[in-house]
Amino acid sequence: MEIPKFHETFIPILKILSNGETIYHREMSKKIINQFYSDLTKEQLEKKTKSGDTLILNRIAWGKSYLKKGGFIEFPKRGMVKITQKGINSVNKSLTLKDVENSSSFLNFYTEEKPSKETTPHKIENASPQDLIDEGFLQIETEVKEELLDKLKSIDPFYFEKIILILLKKMGYGDFIETSKTGDGGIDGIINEDKLGLDKIYIQAKRYGENKVREKDIRNFIGAMSGDTQKGVFVTTSTFDDKAVKKASDAHHTIVLIDGNKLSDLMHEYNVGIQIKSVYEVKELDIDFFENE
Repeated sequence: MEIPKFHETFIPILKILSNGETIYHREMSKKIINQFYSDLTKEQLEKKTKSGDTLILNRIAWGKSYLKKGGFIEFPKRGMVKITQKGINSVNKSLTLKDVENSSSFLNFYTEEKPSKETTPHKIENASPQDLIDEGFLQIETEVKEELLDKLKSIDPFYFEKIILILLKKMGYGDFIETSKTGDGGIDGIINEDKLGLDKIYIQAKRYGENKVREKDIRNFIGAMSGDTQKGVFVTTSTFDDKAVKKASDAHHTIVLIDGNKLSDLMHEYNVGIQIKSVYEVKELDIDFFENE
């Protein structure tokens, strides 16, 4: 028996979850191996990826990720998995990689959450090894950013405000001040544009799920900015509607708008809320070494 490809774990995952219970990912993986891959040898079960992960667990994790994007399963809580009605309807079918990638939920993920062509994984025909490496890194990056944004949408709103201040600090701005959680007039924090605090930037952070930031939110933010600053940053985990964007653009203040996708990009770039899991080395022949042959 060979170690399954990640798309070959689709049906085993759905069958383990078919009773509708919410279980931990680790428990699910253990049940999948015991029920469907018990014939694998010890060496196969212990085989590692280049980054040191257990290969079979890595394949199951990617299978779970694709099924989630396709709407077949959901993650109701951190580290937990549950089947959806769409998944239940697919348990006894032959679910291929093409079926999942062509499902409406999967396509919506890449058109709504990550519309940029530069950040959307796609199939490469006649790809070179370097192309495949780059494509693989892009797909992992997209996955991490999706998980990051989902997490931001579920955390405590006050902690979300602090995360934004931490991000701006890590981006090179000066010290920040958290404002009082009551009576702050719509200002969630004040950050120094420079190390000496000569110029201040006011921060508004809105942790929204699906609701868009409206014009009145920008208007209230402008009204809350005192006379000692003309600069503000409005951050949200969702998006801004057209009127909100126009209001910010027409304001006498300089207001930078950061939506959910831009926020996850910045947090990924500056390693806020994520950690480096693996570092890969790609080696090539050293021609200079052989010049004195």
